Amino acid sequence: MTTAFGTNTELSRCVTGSVGSSCWKSYISQPYRCRPKFDYFSKRFLPLSLAYRKAGARQIMKGGLTVVMSSNNHGTSADVADTLTYKDAGVDIDAGSELVRRIAKMAPGIGGFGGLFPLGDSYLVAGTDGVGTKLKLAFETGIHETIGIDLVAMSVNDIVTSGAKPLFFLDYFATSHLDVDLAEKVIKGIIDGCHQSDCALLGGETAEMPDFYADGEYDLSGFAVGIVKKDSAIDGKNIIVGDVLIGLPSSGVHSNGFSLVRRVLTRSGLSLNDPLPDESVTLGEALMAPTVIYVKQVLDLISKGGVKGIAHITGGGFTDNIPRVFPKGLGAVIYKDSWVVPAVFKWIQEAGRIEDAEMKRTFNMGIGMVLVVSQDAALRILGDGYGTNIAYCIGEVVKGEGVSYQ
Repeated sequence: MTTAFGTNTELSRCVTGSVGSSCWKSYISQPYRCRPKFDYFSKRFLPLSLAYRKAGARQIMKGGLTVVMSSNNHGTSADVADTLTYKDAGVDIDAGSELVRRIAKMAPGIGGFGGLFPLGDSYLVAGTDGVGTKLKLAFETGIHETIGIDLVAMSVNDIVTSGAKPLFFLDYFATSHLDVDLAEKVIKGIIDGCHQSDCALLGGETAEMPDFYADGEYDLSGFAVGIVKKDSAIDGKNIIVGDVLIGLPSSGVHSNGFSLVRRVLTRSGLSLNDPLPDESVTLGEALMAPTVIYVKQVLDLISKGGVKGIAHITGGGFTDNIPRVFPKGLGAVIYKDSWVVPAVFKWIQEAGRIEDAEMKRTFNMGIGMVLVVSQDAALRILGDGYGTNIAYCIGEVVKGEGVSYQ
């Protein structure tokens, strides 16, 4: 997850007034009900592509929109004993949040998903990130062609949350002994990611560091810069109660939580070459699916108006990321079962006996980007969702703090 000051770890190091908000109790006293004038978005209905029919959903019609009723759920809570957590796997999100608070004291003003630098009537927006221990799986599977896409995605997806169009990207590739053929595969993926986000690969650094990395291994980090007009920047300040949360689907785990994924894999006794249960792909293929680059889709939605805030769902999941875009005093209700959860998350939860709250704070659970939009914009976005770009109504803004689930 990229923050304005950058990180190579899987820790969420955002700087906002709501850092550390991770309570899972409901912040509203009455059961949530959609306003009658807005009943297109009952939490029971999921506008999406018919491509998800195979996921156990049945097509229906509501208000002239094609929607799908899902029969899937998010899994059940595991027994407390023998459960796995992200901290058990070596990643302490709370420690990361504490570091954020300390950095904020030393460098006031740092915050958001990307750092904004004023330049005339525009902002330059910058972000930096890596791909975490997903690299370990790249080494084990031999899949190096797409890890560069992950690298680009983690930074450009962060800066587009401000409405910024990515301009250029730089990479850092470090290894003990340079394998030119392997490095070429990685760089080709980076170029592919830049093409997907319509930005230039401006340069980078290749560092050969003998004895620092294991043979055949390497590390990656990336840096993206974009631009947005000051009067067009997305900052969340105009979000109000009743605004709608639109979720854009992920391809799977993306590039966060792999320290826990690897621990689950060890516990399961399965290998990366074994099939993902009830699916036609291997575990390795499912876990290595490249991170979705949302840049073009998000910029297109912004151009049509009504987008007030955007959250990139990476480390910290819904729990820590969605509140980052809200004004003080506002929170979110997330509709349970309002999107199709990829099978890989169900396997992770069952094999690791991971509690629901831990899953939702560690993984994206099938939603990689959340847009906070006006009700009119939500109607338009969901009504247009017949092509390859799928969107879900996943919740609504409410009074209170944090994220609750109903």
